[in-house]
Amino acid sequence: MAARLNRHLLVVLPHPDDETFGCAGTILLHSRDHIPVTYLCGTKGEMGRNMGKPVFANRETLGKIREKELRDACRVLGIEDLRFLGLRDKTIEFEDPEVIADKIEEVLREIRPFRVLTHYPGQAVHPDHDALGEATIRAIRRLPAEERPEVYAHAITKNREEVLGPPDVVVDIREVVEGKIAAIRAHRSQSEQMFEGLGENAASDPKFRERWGNEVFWRYRF
Repeated sequence: MAARLNRHLLVVLPHPDDETFGCAGTILLHSRDHIPVTYLCGTKGEMGRNMGKPVFANRETLGKIREKELRDACRVLGIEDLRFLGLRDKTIEFEDPEVIADKIEEVLREIRPFRVLTHYPGQAVHPDHDALGEATIRAIRRLPAEERPEVYAHAITKNREEVLGPPDVVVDIREVVEGKIAAIRAHRSQSEQMFEGLGENAASDPKFRERWGNEVFWRYRF
């Protein structure tokens, strides 16, 4: 790790709830250690398909609802610096990646994080995930090698280990899993169906705890 980098975590992901489902426990472990966390969220998730269960959102209201849910989740996760990139949901792949990288590079040079969490380009299933992950790598690559943060990349594809090998980082989050579940609950429009039958006991349900007990990442090598 370069000495000039700050003890600061940067998260760059496209949708409200990506930070929670993919890496809430890892974020919580950083914030618990008093490491500042900045989240660059690409969109407000306004084109999502889930509208709550029972339904309480519609296409017109979903963006504002998901923004509020994200702010609630950030409070749970200890994220004090939430910024939006202003991109439109489900269209990031059609944007100029150099323009997106410009915005990310500006933040990289401002906060000089020692670590970045993002999606692994080409291994993240959703086109928005792949496109923003690629723009993030593009922005980091512009920095001198000694100033680049390490990258924990989240891969989702079924064949990810065939392509990338086993994960480089396995984070045991069992000690903060209640926080992750609370953050999932904050994304009510996207998660209510997950808690059917569990009520308020999800945190103590063995299968639920096992499912969310660790988070895995691959180090992106430049």
